[in-house]
Amino acid sequence: MLRTHLAQLAADIAARRPVATLTILATGAQQLVHPGDRLPDDLAAALKEAVRTDRSGVAQTAAGEVFINVYNPALRMVMIGAVHISQALIPMAKAAGYDVTVIDPRTAFASGERFAGVALDARWPDEALPPLGLDRRTAFVALTHDPKIDDPALTLALASDCFYIGALGSSRTHAKRRERLTAAGIGPAMLDKIRAPIGLDIGAIGAPEIAISIIAEITAALRGKDGKRS
Repeated sequence: MLRTHLAQLAADIAARRPVATLTILATGAQQLVHPGDRLPDDLAAALKEAVRTDRSGVAQTAAGEVFINVYNPALRMVMIGAVHISQALIPMAKAAGYDVTVIDPRTAFASGERFAGVALDARWPDEALPPLGLDRRTAFVALTHDPKIDDPALTLALASDCFYIGALGSSRTHAKRRERLTAAGIGPAMLDKIRAPIGLDIGAIGAPEIAISIIAEITAALRGKDGKRS
């Protein structure tokens, strides 16, 4: 890899920007690219798929065989609410490769005893979220069931590039949430980005099963399946 590529690659990784190197196998010619860059259609499609699946490999293109080496930022999951569902969801998220942050200003809930080994932030979401830089490799889940905490957090998440935004609550609860967020100036298209009731509909009962439904829905969103059968 060229030194100029290494410097740019390091900068992209530090800024959590998805990036890839393209190497034409017949010639060894190489370039550094980002999703959205102007590329031939077949190569752009192959790059998009490689980034989506986190898989490097050889793509067959009109220009010949091209090796796509993907450097995706680490996956993150931001949980609003240090609650029972969070406790069940955290080990599943970690097993799936997510760095987890739990935000809850209620210090009685967000304690090291209840969430050992987890990044905890006891500030209110409007303070805690901006420094995180929510991006397209971030899954966001609002779990407190408290509008004073969830609503400001969802407002910030909706203004970001999070690939998944979910919120706990029944359909009735979410309808009231939409009314509040609409009154705060958020349009219907943006509100439609919220997955609520959160998780795939598997008839989940209790925190562990709800956590399973959430991680399944997040995985479907990440992999572009949207909960559909393969």
